[in-house]
Amino acid sequence: MLINTRSSSLLPMLIIGILFFTFGFVTWLNGSLIPFLQIACELSHTEAYLVTMAFYIAYTIMALPMSMVLRRTGYKNGMVLGLLVMMVGSLIFIPAALSRTYGVFLMGLMVLGTGLTILQTAANPYIVVIGPRETAAVRISMMGVLNKLAGVVAPLVFTAWVLSDISQFSEGALTAMSVSDKTEALVDLSSRLMTPYAIMAMLLLLLAAFVKFSPLPEPDLGEESTESGISRSILSHPQLMLGVAALFCYVGAEVIAGDTIGLFGKGLGVNNFGQLTSYTMGFMVVGYLIGMLLIPRWISQSKALMVSAALGIVLSVLIYTASPDSYGVWSSLLLWTGVQGIPNVVLYVALFGLANALVWPAIWPMALEGLDAKETSTGSALLIMAIAGGALLPMLYGLVADILQDSQTSYLLMIPCYLFILFYAFKGHKLRQW
Repeated sequence: MLINTRSSSLLPMLIIGILFFTFGFVTWLNGSLIPFLQIACELSHTEAYLVTMAFYIAYTIMALPMSMVLRRTGYKNGMVLGLLVMMVGSLIFIPAALSRTYGVFLMGLMVLGTGLTILQTAANPYIVVIGPRETAAVRISMMGVLNKLAGVVAPLVFTAWVLSDISQFSEGALTAMSVSDKTEALVDLSSRLMTPYAIMAMLLLLLAAFVKFSPLPEPDLGEESTESGISRSILSHPQLMLGVAALFCYVGAEVIAGDTIGLFGKGLGVNNFGQLTSYTMGFMVVGYLIGMLLIPRWISQSKALMVSAALGIVLSVLIYTASPDSYGVWSSLLLWTGVQGIPNVVLYVALFGLANALVWPAIWPMALEGLDAKETSTGSALLIMAIAGGALLPMLYGLVADILQDSQTSYLLMIPCYLFILFYAFKGHKLRQW
């Protein structure tokens, strides 16, 4: 079913736009949650980045089971189910905050990730069917902008609501307390999560009801393959398999850029460190807008991918070589946000957002080029599973940071990621046989 009139597509476009904003808000809240939980639950870097592991591993573990669920529920009911599962994940944060138990927080995050897996699998087809197919690319870009704008808003809201007066929980202040006073202070800090996550649960319930009773039609997506598993034929396409590896590297790099900047800034003494993720997301929005203006009129997707990867490598080197005590004009320009004293090295991390913006939309069409309909369906599933990079690579970053006792040097892990993406942009996507 194709919704092809302007009036009939307005409400579906609004609903899907709200859902994509929801994706971004819940996803990029992790960047602020990581340094918060490190303080509240007294975690090492490695333990803190279990947040990304629990959240993103759900995409890999639950993608195939949830696709089977969607065959039974349909896409509209699938979106409702995804929102309800996310509501449950939000409610789990309440007992986690009361008990200050990190394992329960991780359980809530995995349930949230599971709900998002259902929701994204169900919502994405509507991007194509809510208007003419020839303008689908524009709608995809609009949804991407909404997703990243939510990534700008979420850390700001979290900082204003939860991280106010966070200086009283600094390492020095906590060390000076007695054991009982310290425990009481950390329980008080942890309990700050109860109200915002209870409100989030209520809003997700209301959104689920809105979607359920909306006139959103069930899309006609044609015949779906009933085969399961990965056939040998799909493995014979190097442009796809290398694209999966490139996407794994990209998602890992994107999550490192968005979710480690808060903890990195906290270590350098940046106040209101919880909102630093919004800078990374802000640069991603800028990158999306640049891509919409330049691709394909002025620059091809492959060249945009080359530029993105090269910029990522340059930024990785700049971060490694920059002095943590160096401040420049960047800091002065950003004083309006309320964060003062931002070292240049932190802003270089934020600029990864600009480098990352065009990678996802560039890799997908390159990886799927030349595949037939059945192979495209399987190939898309493999590309979605590459989101596991967001679970594993930030954990590796945290492990290296703990071993070296140096978060700044750990950003060198980004270089092999961008080098592989650069290889894919130059040659990998052109290969048609091994």
